[in-house]
Amino acid sequence: MRKTGYIIISVGFLAGALAAVFDESEVQWGYFIGALVLGILGVVMVRWHTHKDSFSEEKLAMNLQDIKTSLAHIVKNITRLNAEKESINAYEMRHRIDELFAGDITTFVEARESFAQVHGLQSYADVMSHFASGERYLNRIWSASADGYVDEIMTYLDKAQMQFTEAFERVNRLKELTD
Repeated sequence: MRKTGYIIISVGFLAGALAAVFDESEVQWGYFIGALVLGILGVVMVRWHTHKDSFSEEKLAMNLQDIKTSLAHIVKNITRLNAEKESINAYEMRHRIDELFAGDITTFVEARESFAQVHGLQSYADVMSHFASGERYLNRIWSASADGYVDEIMTYLDKAQMQFTEAFERVNRLKELTD
């Protein structure tokens, strides 16, 4: 269905372009509007299919599991990084952040809308507030590492760990309530 929608969009675009240049002195408005309607129909089909897929029960369950798993990895990695902070060179910290967190943060962010769909906007906001704070702190650590600011790295590792841990605990509490 999605491929059909993209084909209809393409045909509508090409037909509209052809209608616009078919007669150099005057646009064939009837054909042009028909092509526009065809293109809009294709966009509606693609969006409907995408929306239907993103909120299917299987997709929601998979995304919720991705959220929990990625957040568990993030908490484990930030806890380990925070415990090892004294032994890591300040300039190397940003490389450790890149290797430990990039994939899990991306997975979490891509799946987060399902969380709002299942648990509601207030729960989503509660979790995302802590997650976003933790992510901001990670970015500060990364920047401090690039500049060699050891004290700032130490301070924000603690703060990032607290925020990610709180986000993870809130996700787990919601899971317990729905079981």
